[in-house]
Amino acid sequence: MREIIFDTETTGLSAQNGDRLVEIGCVELINRVETGRVFHAYFNPERSMPSEAQAVHGLSDAFLSDKPLFADQVEGLLEFLEDSPLVAHNAQFDFSFLNHELGQCGRPIVLPTRMIDTLAIARTRHPGAKHSLDALCTRYGIDRSHRVLHGALLDAQLLSQLYVELTGGRQIGLMLAAEESVTVSVESRTTIMVARVARPARPHAASEEEIRRHTDFINRLTDPLWSEGLAAG
Repeated sequence: MREIIFDTETTGLSAQNGDRLVEIGCVELINRVETGRVFHAYFNPERSMPSEAQAVHGLSDAFLSDKPLFADQVEGLLEFLEDSPLVAHNAQFDFSFLNHELGQCGRPIVLPTRMIDTLAIARTRHPGAKHSLDALCTRYGIDRSHRVLHGALLDAQLLSQLYVELTGGRQIGLMLAAEESVTVSVESRTTIMVARVARPARPHAASEEEIRRHTDFINRLTDPLWSEGLAAG
């Protein structure tokens, strides 16, 4: 089963009030295993970046000024997404911006039936707990030490690990058969997933010193139980 984990960065909180998408990061999963295929793009929002938003993701007007418009990248994005389910944290937010940009380009919106919201899953599994991406990564032991600012691709990669944990853990997708590995081919990218294989037993021969000490110990025993069996034989 193919799924796409994605995250966005924006100029603000409301696409309906004029905020725009400035970054998207997508990670491909096949049977809950990352294939290595990603889609990542920055977009020129054609408006200024509020200081509050820049403080979150660090994307400035100067940085985005030479980036392509969303319309210039939409073909590549849609080709990557295909018709796969789309997984996001607080998915309503990301879907609203994605669909607003698609509408601006005259493209069909992504239907809500394709939406999987990890925030909703986390609230069901851990009621009353903190459900931010940071808090959930801490709960599940996912390393986020390299996350200083929000970034769409980085957050999507963290979310892909979290999604696997929320939906069954790391055992999902592992091959439990006897084969040593399985190759998952996706277009021109190939990922090798290696399953654990039982190692042959290592030799544990006793040294001469250990044998001598064992013999001395046996010789010091008085009436050992096995002597009766030897006498009967």
